[in-house]
Amino acid sequence: QVQLVESGGGLVQTGGSLRLTCAASGIDSMSYGMGWYRQTPGKQRDYIALIYTDGTTKYVDAVKGRFTISADTAKNTVYLQMNNLQPEDTADYYCSPIGLPYWGQGTHVTVTP
Repeated sequence: QVQLVESGGGLVQTGGSLRLTCAASGIDSMSYGMGWYRQTPGKQRDYIALIYTDGTTKYVDAVKGRFTISADTAKNTVYLQMNNLQPEDTADYYCSPIGLPYWGQGTHVTVTP
Protein backbone atom coordinates (compact mmCIF):
# COMPACT_ATOMS: atom_id res chain seq x y z
CA GLN A 1 0.00 0.00 0.00
CA VAL A 2 1.47 3.28 -1.12
CA GLN A 3 1.35 6.04 1.43
CA LEU A 4 2.59 9.60 1.11
CA VAL A 5 2.63 11.88 4.11
CA GLU A 6 3.33 15.56 3.61
CA SER A 7 4.23 17.79 6.52
CA GLY A 8 5.94 21.05 7.33
CA GLY A 9 3.35 23.55 6.20
CA GLY A 10 2.22 26.43 8.29
CA LEU A 11 1.86 30.17 8.59
CA VAL A 12 4.80 32.34 7.63
CA GLN A 13 5.37 35.98 6.82
CA THR A 14 6.45 37.24 3.42
CA GLY A 15 10.12 36.55 2.94
CA GLY A 16 10.12 33.64 5.35
CA SER A 17 11.06 30.02 4.80
CA LEU A 18 9.54 26.61 5.28
CA ARG A 19 10.72 23.10 4.55
CA LEU A 20 8.13 20.60 3.46
CA THR A 21 8.67 16.89 3.92
CA CYS A 22 7.14 14.01 2.00
CA ALA A 23 7.59 10.62 3.62
CA ALA A 24 6.85 7.75 1.29
CA SER A 25 6.10 4.14 2.14
CA GLY A 26 5.03 1.20 0.03
CA ILE A 27 6.99 2.55 -2.88
CA ASP A 28 10.61 3.34 -3.61
CA SER A 29 9.95 6.95 -4.43
CA MET A 30 13.19 7.68 -6.21
CA SER A 31 12.70 4.71 -8.53
CA TYR A 32 10.15 6.93 -10.21
CA GLY A 33 11.22 10.42 -9.31
CA MET A 34 9.05 12.68 -7.24
CA GLY A 35 7.24 15.92 -7.63
CA TRP A 36 5.84 18.64 -5.48
CA TYR A 37 2.55 20.12 -6.57
CA ARG A 38 0.34 22.86 -5.23
CA GLN A 39 -3.29 23.76 -5.47
CA THR A 40 -5.39 26.75 -4.55
CA PRO A 41 -9.20 26.78 -4.26
CA GLY A 42 -10.91 26.54 -7.62
CA LYS A 43 -7.71 25.80 -9.52
CA GLN A 44 -6.09 22.63 -10.73
CA ARG A 45 -3.18 21.01 -9.00
CA ASP A 46 0.03 21.92 -10.82
CA TYR A 47 3.57 20.73 -10.42
CA ILE A 48 6.10 23.19 -9.09
CA ALA A 49 9.20 21.05 -8.66
CA LEU A 50 10.35 17.66 -9.89
CA ILE A 51 13.31 15.50 -9.02
CA TYR A 52 14.05 12.75 -11.51
CA THR A 53 15.59 9.36 -10.88
CA ASP A 54 19.01 10.66 -11.89
CA GLY A 55 18.75 13.51 -9.41
CA THR A 56 18.17 16.25 -11.92
CA THR A 57 15.55 18.79 -10.99
CA LYS A 58 13.04 20.97 -12.74
CA TYR A 59 11.07 23.96 -11.46
CA VAL A 60 8.33 26.16 -12.71
CA ASP A 61 9.41 29.74 -13.25
CA ALA A 62 7.32 31.00 -10.34
CA VAL A 63 9.48 29.18 -7.80
CA LYS A 64 12.81 28.93 -9.61
CA GLY A 65 15.61 30.30 -7.47
CA ARG A 66 13.47 30.24 -4.31
CA PHE A 67 12.47 26.59 -3.89
CA THR A 68 14.74 23.55 -3.83
CA ILE A 69 13.61 19.95 -4.13
CA SER A 70 15.80 17.21 -2.73
CA ALA A 71 15.57 13.57 -1.80
CA ASP A 72 16.99 11.32 0.88
CA THR A 73 16.82 7.87 -0.64
CA ALA A 74 17.82 6.18 2.61
CA LYS A 75 14.79 7.69 4.33
CA ASN A 76 12.55 7.42 1.25
CA THR A 77 11.75 11.07 1.83
CA VAL A 78 11.58 14.09 -0.43
CA TYR A 79 11.89 17.68 0.71
CA LEU A 80 10.94 21.07 -0.61
CA GLN A 81 12.91 23.94 0.85
CA MET A 82 10.97 27.11 0.26
CA ASN A 83 12.71 30.44 0.74
CA ASN A 84 11.60 34.01 0.23
CA LEU A 85 7.99 32.97 0.41
CA GLN A 86 5.40 35.28 -1.10
CA PRO A 87 1.64 35.56 -0.54
CA GLU A 88 1.05 33.94 -3.93
CA ASP A 89 2.72 30.80 -2.60
CA THR A 90 -0.25 30.26 -0.30
CA ALA A 91 -1.67 26.89 -1.29
CA ASP A 92 -2.06 23.25 -0.40
CA TYR A 93 1.11 21.36 -1.24
CA TYR A 94 1.23 17.72 -2.29
CA CYS A 95 3.89 15.25 -3.31
CA SER A 96 3.51 12.45 -5.80
CA PRO A 97 5.68 9.96 -7.67
CA ILE A 98 6.16 11.11 -11.24
CA GLY A 99 3.65 9.42 -13.50
CA LEU A 100 1.78 7.58 -10.76
CA PRO A 101 -1.64 8.44 -9.33
CA TYR A 102 -0.71 8.51 -5.68
CA TRP A 103 -1.26 11.49 -3.46
CA GLY A 104 -0.96 12.33 0.18
CA GLN A 105 -3.32 14.47 2.23
CA GLY A 106 -1.30 17.58 1.54
CA THR A 107 0.07 20.27 3.79
CA HIS A 108 -1.14 23.84 3.81
CA VAL A 109 1.07 26.87 3.51
CA THR A 110 -0.15 30.37 4.25
CA VAL A 111 2.08 33.35 3.57
CA THR A 112 0.94 36.60 5.11
CA PRO A 113 1.79 40.00 3.59
